[in-house]
Amino acid sequence: MTNWPLDAVELAQALIRCESVTPVEGGALSALEGWLAPLGFACERMPFTDEGTPDVDNLFARAGSPNAGPHICFAGHTDVVPIGDRADWKHGPFDADIADGILFGRGTVDMKGAIAAFVAASAAYVTETGEDLPGAISFLITGDEEGPSVNGTKKMLPLLAERGERFDACIVGEPTNPDAMGDMIKIGRRGSLNGVLTVNGIQGHVAYPERADNPVHNILPLLNALVQEPLDDGHPHFPPSSLQATSIDVGNMTTNLIPAKAEARFNVRFNANFDSAKLESEIRRRLDAVGQPYSLKVAVSGESFVTEPGPLTETIAKAVEAVSSRRPEFSTTGGTSDARFIKDYCPVVELGLISATAHQVDEHVATADITALAETYLEVLRDFFKAGS
Repeated sequence: MTNWPLDAVELAQALIRCESVTPVEGGALSALEGWLAPLGFACERMPFTDEGTPDVDNLFARAGSPNAGPHICFAGHTDVVPIGDRADWKHGPFDADIADGILFGRGTVDMKGAIAAFVAASAAYVTETGEDLPGAISFLITGDEEGPSVNGTKKMLPLLAERGERFDACIVGEPTNPDAMGDMIKIGRRGSLNGVLTVNGIQGHVAYPERADNPVHNILPLLNALVQEPLDDGHPHFPPSSLQATSIDVGNMTTNLIPAKAEARFNVRFNANFDSAKLESEIRRRLDAVGQPYSLKVAVSGESFVTEPGPLTETIAKAVEAVSSRRPEFSTTGGTSDARFIKDYCPVVELGLISATAHQVDEHVATADITALAETYLEVLRDFFKAGS
C-alpha cells in the first residue's frame, strides 16, 4: 500500500489557482518550493532576461547525492496560455473547481496536472526510501514554455551543465495521450523551420504590364518548386516531412496596381532525415533550379530528434502498462516542446495527461487521471533507480 504524503489532485488545484499566464510566475514556483523543500529538495530560482523578450523566473530543484547513482529529471512549465473571454468559461479558469470527478481550469492538462503528479510521486518515493535516495531526482520548471521559449529551459540547461550537473534521463510532463491514459508516450519530435521567401519586381499599372515586372507571377513557380516533390518518404519513427505554405502577401489594396514585392511564408515540420542545415540546403537547391531571383530568410525553432527505444522508453512503457493496463504507442506526433532543448543533454521522453482540452475554454481533466499519472510516475521512479543501482 503506497503512502501518499501529498495528494496530486490537491496540488493540481493549488497550482491552477496561481494565475501564471505566461510570462507571469503567479505564485506557482513559490508553491512548488513550499512542497519540495520539506522533502529535501534544494530549490533555486533561475531568472533570465533577454532583449526584446519578457523577463522570466524559473525553478531548479534537486534532491539526492550529487555524485552517486543515476539522476532523473522531471521537466515542465507552470506558465499557461491566456484564457480568452472569461465569460465563456462555465467554471472560473483559476478556480480549480471539481464537478463529477472532473477538475476544471487553465493548465489542468497543459501541464499543471502533470507537475502535481510528479511532486506527489516524488514525495511518495522519498518517503519510501528515507533520507538516502539511490541517486538524484530533480525538477526543471520554466515559466517560458508558452512564450518565446528564450528565457527558460533553453538557458537553464547550459548554466546547469557548466556547474557540472548531469542528467541520465528526463521526463517532460506534456499531455501525450489522445483519448485515454496509456495511449501514447512521445519519444521524439519533428523539427520546425519557418521560411520567408521574397521576390522583388517593378511596380506599375496593370494596363501597361510591359513597363512592370510582376513579382506575384514570379513567386508562384518558386513556391511550386518547393511543394511539387515530397521532401522524403518518411522515417522509421516519423511521417514524411511536410512543407506547408502559410501565406502569400503583397500589401496591395488596389485592383489596378502591379505590386513591387511579393512575400510568401512557409513552415516545414521535418523528420530525422534532416537537420535544419541540410533542410535549408535542399530548399535553396529547389529554388535555385527555377532560375528566378529571390531572397530567403529562415528561422528554426527546434531540430528533429528521437530517443530510440531502449531502457528509458521501456521503463516508462512498463510503468504506464502497470497502471493503465494499456501498452502505450511510441510516437513523435504533434508540435514542439522543451524536449527539443533537453535532448542535447540526456535521453528524454514525454508522458502526461490526455491532450484533448489543452488550451481550450473549460480546459479539464479527470481527477482519476491525475492520480493515475502520479502512480505511473512513482512506478517509473521505482524501476529507474532499481535498474540503475
